[in-house]
Amino acid sequence: MPTHTEKLGWIGAGRMGYAMVERLAKAGCDIAVWNRTKAKADPLAEHGAKVVTHLDELAGKDILFCMVSTYDDVKEVIGKALVKGRPGMVVECSSISLEGSAELRKTLERERVQYLAAPVSGNAKVIKAGKLTFVVSGPKEAYERARRYLDMMGTGSSYVGAGELSRVAKICHNVMLGVVVQSLCEITILAQKAGMPRHAFLDFLNKSVMGSMFTRYKTPALVNLDFHVTFTPKLLRKDLDLGLDAGREHEVPMPLTSITRDLLQQMIGHGMTEEDFSTLLLMQARASGIELEPENVALSDGL
Repeated sequence: MPTHTEKLGWIGAGRMGYAMVERLAKAGCDIAVWNRTKAKADPLAEHGAKVVTHLDELAGKDILFCMVSTYDDVKEVIGKALVKGRPGMVVECSSISLEGSAELRKTLERERVQYLAAPVSGNAKVIKAGKLTFVVSGPKEAYERARRYLDMMGTGSSYVGAGELSRVAKICHNVMLGVVVQSLCEITILAQKAGMPRHAFLDFLNKSVMGSMFTRYKTPALVNLDFHVTFTPKLLRKDLDLGLDAGREHEVPMPLTSITRDLLQQMIGHGMTEEDFSTLLLMQARASGIELEPENVALSDGL
């Protein structure tokens, strides 16, 4: 039975968007969803979502969520959704630039639509495990209104202030992602060259105070060399560049980020661009004079 009276709209049912809508629909929300390829969204109807054919069918919703690929996509789809009526609020969850987010905010303010920038931490598997998190900026009263829906999609959200501060937070988050995975690759190769199996070392690390959801999640890739894409090297390079740009703007030295960016560029220069960014492990191994083989150990990814 529906548990919430607000009418929600959702744009984008890719891997991330689909899993997010599914959680809202299963929670009993009144939600209509549009996707460029409608067939990909159709199965959501089984969970109670209304799958619409045209963007203007999302006009006038109380809250309109957006989860698409690029800022150009955001501008196009939000514009079409506004044609027949303004939503009360737009919650934009895509990974877009600070500049794009600020431009969108100005556009929506002219239309008297509240806007929350709400990028996420996690991927589709994280969403299914109920562990997605949001970082949010914009009007505080809008956040308090949207918060319950964000909480339904994961473990909660963090409000960091006005304007585009959540985009800055996401850049900082992804900078840490790059620095941590490089460090994890370095110590894993050191342990192996000293004589330890990778799985044994990482089992110890994950059980220690230094273990984390991230180290546990990446352990199967580092042990079994299964580098199916969760985040490409080029996308990570983009975020490290954004972090370095922000560091220059705010006069913050970022030496670890700079070194990690150079190592990532070296990997991209070798043509290692189509697999997951954790292929940094292979570069570290080659630099250390060893070739890696999968250990073929059954492991949980911690989710």
